[in-house]
Amino acid sequence: STAAMRHIGSAMTDPYTALAGAASALYGPLHGGANEAVLRMLEKIGSKENIPAFLEGVKKKENLLMGFGHRVYRNYDPRAAIIRGIAYEVFSIMGEEPLIEVAVELEKLAREDDYFVSRKLFPNVDFYSGLIYRAMGFPTDMFPVLFAIPRTVGWLAHWNEQLNDPQSKIARPRQVYTGPPVREYTAIDKRNNSLPSELPLNSSQFSRRRGVARE
Repeated sequence: STAAMRHIGSAMTDPYTALAGAASALYGPLHGGANEAVLRMLEKIGSKENIPAFLEGVKKKENLLMGFGHRVYRNYDPRAAIIRGIAYEVFSIMGEEPLIEVAVELEKLAREDDYFVSRKLFPNVDFYSGLIYRAMGFPTDMFPVLFAIPRTVGWLAHWNEQLNDPQSKIARPRQVYTGPPVREYTAIDKRNNSLPSELPLNSSQFSRRRGVARE
C-alpha cells in the first residue's frame, strides 16, 4: 500500500487520489484484508477437532493458511505475541470469542509441526487482530478501514517526502518480457469478432466480505 502511494504520488497526484489508491491496495486479502481472511478461515475450521485435518489440507495445497508468515519476521512476528495478550484482555471485557480456542489450538499445532516450522510459518499480527475487532463489535467490512486509519499518517509522510524531493521522478517500474519470441496468431480479417450476449463474471474466493459482515 505504501508502494502504491509513492507510485501514484510520483505523477504529482493530489494526496486524496493517491490515498484512494493506497487504500485499494490495502483492501486486498494478502495485505490489510488478511485479518478478515483469518476470521473466515477459523469459521471454516469450526472447532479444535477439525484442525488436524485442516492442516493436512494445507500441506496438500487444498487449504490456505492465513495469518501465518511474514516477509520481514522470519522466525516469529513479535507483534503477534503482544496482540495475543491484548486479545485476552479484550475478551475479558467484551466477552469470550468462541473462535479464540480454535485460533490458539491452530497456532499450537502449527508451531509443533516440522512442515510449518521448517518453512518459518509462524503467526503474524493479523492472526489475532480480526478476533479482537469482532469481539469489539466492528463489522467485518470495517476491518481494512481500521487498519487504514493509522497508516494514513505514514502514507502522507511518504507522499510529502517524495513531493519535496527535487530529484524525484515519475515511477516507471521496469518490465522485461520473458515469453516466447514468436507466437502463432490469426489474421484480423479471419477472426470471429462476435461478442457473447453475456459476459461471464468470475468472483474471487475472497469476495465474501459483505456476506461475512452480515453473518
